[in-house]
Amino acid sequence: MEINNTILASASAGLAALFATLVIIDFITYTSNQYKEKFDEEIAVDLDDLFLQMPPSKIFDVSLALGGIVSLLTIFIVGFAGESWSWSKVGIFTFLLGGGAFILPRIYLKYLRKKRLKEFNIQLEDALTSMSSALKAGFSINQAIEVIVNERKRPISVEFRLLVQELRLGIPLEDALQNMVDRIQSEDFELVATAIATARETGGELTVTLERLASMIRERMRIKGKLDAMTAQGKIQAYVIGGMPFLFMFVLTYVAPDMMSAFFNNLIGIIAIIAAGVWTIIGFFVIRKITTIDI
Repeated sequence: MEINNTILASASAGLAALFATLVIIDFITYTSNQYKEKFDEEIAVDLDDLFLQMPPSKIFDVSLALGGIVSLLTIFIVGFAGESWSWSKVGIFTFLLGGGAFILPRIYLKYLRKKRLKEFNIQLEDALTSMSSALKAGFSINQAIEVIVNERKRPISVEFRLLVQELRLGIPLEDALQNMVDRIQSEDFELVATAIATARETGGELTVTLERLASMIRERMRIKGKLDAMTAQGKIQAYVIGGMPFLFMFVLTYVAPDMMSAFFNNLIGIIAIIAAGVWTIIGFFVIRKITTIDI
């Protein structure tokens, strides 16, 4: 009777563990699918803005592959090539380096998108001047826009080419300009689109409006360049302060392994490392927020 109770208890415990494992796997699968869908949606926007003909799922695959390769290298270097093996030490370094490698492709796309937007805003001043000159020469607003396309200055010529194509399809100018505003997400061009739409409705002098906008954008770019120069040191400090603790921890792991083992092999030490990393990341974003000035 006692043996039967033991077998029944063991079977019940096994079934409970099996069901718990299935629930955990189902939760992980659902969470990963939700994250992948959100990831693909956000990456699709970046790829469309950059005019890159690439499926968003490929970026996710590249991110996984890069994270996996870096994680394997981290396990080999930290675990097998080190003097002392510790699951906690390997886990912390693998999480930090593998996770960082996973988000690198996305960060690079964000960088390319930001760089493209900056080039667009710089070229917008000359484009407005060219449009104003074309209007003074007797061109229509549509012909003035085509002048920007014919200059072939990327990326602004590409965006205005899409605007011209929408106009040729019969879309009203106001709607086409709003579509361009939604696509580019440029505050400067949003002012231009609003000014053009207002001038067409009120019958204002569009050439004078464009010249004033060009002057305003020129002054805004000058002030922004001055602010970037003044805050450059603070931005560099954010990267130095944010990266120094992690680099220092990596160096100490090999310079003073006995001291760092006290952290990696102790629950309180692991919590302290995680807390220090979280506060370091928070400090990095706080410094970046302080040194980022909108005008």
